[in-house]
Amino acid sequence: MIHRLREKVHVANWERAGVAYARLAVGSAFLSAVASRFGLWQGAWDLKRFQDFLQYAREVLAFMPKASVPFFAWSATLCEASLGILLLWGLWLRWVSLASALLLAIFGTSMAVSQGLKSPLDYSVYSASSAAVLLALYSFRQHRTEISEGADS
Repeated sequence: MIHRLREKVHVANWERAGVAYARLAVGSAFLSAVASRFGLWQGAWDLKRFQDFLQYAREVLAFMPKASVPFFAWSATLCEASLGILLLWGLWLRWVSLASALLLAIFGTSMAVSQGLKSPLDYSVYSASSAAVLLALYSFRQHRTEISEGADS
């Protein structure tokens, strides 16, 4: 019985560590992408870098009207920055994780449509999306457990 309890605690610790790892990985990846778009990884704020991102967005969104690309590029940037911060802070994890998974799935699918399936697979876009789905599922399960434990009190 003590062995079972120890094992349960051990698994719970690994589970919490895995959730924290996924939150940090997906959140940091979003913020890293945003930082690159504005030249922050090169050490200085540079809007010319965002023009390079707009060109890339035109390639990924080749199936969309050209006039819509800046809207989608800025929207994606705003979403990635917001979701990245919220994931790192651990706020509203259920919904932020689902939104992250959806954003990544849309991005990966856009890449696949425009550039072929190899592109999102090479950049692990679907892997990151699946990690966000697992975060959401974990958070939903935790929320359900808290509700059922509260009802037992």
